[in-house]
Amino acid sequence: MPPLRVASDLLQAKRLIARDMPLSTGRSREARYRVTDPYLQFWLRFIGPYLPEIERGRGDRVTDRIRRHWTTWRGRAVEPVIHEALTRLLPLDAVPEAGVVGGYWTRSNTPEVDIVGADQGPVAKSVAFTGTIKWLDTGVLDRRDVAQLIADTPKVPGARESTPRIAVSRNGSEPGLDVAAVLGPDDLITAWAP
Repeated sequence: MPPLRVASDLLQAKRLIARDMPLSTGRSREARYRVTDPYLQFWLRFIGPYLPEIERGRGDRVTDRIRRHWTTWRGRAVEPVIHEALTRLLPLDAVPEAGVVGGYWTRSNTPEVDIVGADQGPVAKSVAFTGTIKWLDTGVLDRRDVAQLIADTPKVPGARESTPRIAVSRNGSEPGLDVAAVLGPDDLITAWAP
């Protein structure tokens, strides 16, 4: 077995990294690897590579970089937590049961669907729902976000235009959106309630 494969398998076995696959009824080779610990993710993204700047007294540059890229980094970091919360919470009113919750993407990230619920994974027999995550500091989930999800849903193998859609938003949503459910932080935290 090639050395990189052995290292990858070992890191996965130790739960230091995770190998995420697009969730749909189609087969894919578009694996994404991520560091599972969010603190280590933060260190590797923002601190470790810039230690020489910090040592030279230029921590201000590191702080500016964190501020510029925080929203994007946090959005990626929160996705696995939201997937786990949804898996624990299902079924919800108007949202079908799903044994697995993940995401769907292609090599070009067109489309990229934040949430896909299916019966099994990574190759499902059926897709139960799709969804979007908007975890922004300000602003609510709006019609443009839902319109993008509506356009992207039929591009997920196994999903159709009639597939139910959900949304997860840190700050709520505009009223009257075409989604089966909108969940917020208070809803997600109940996934770990006794």
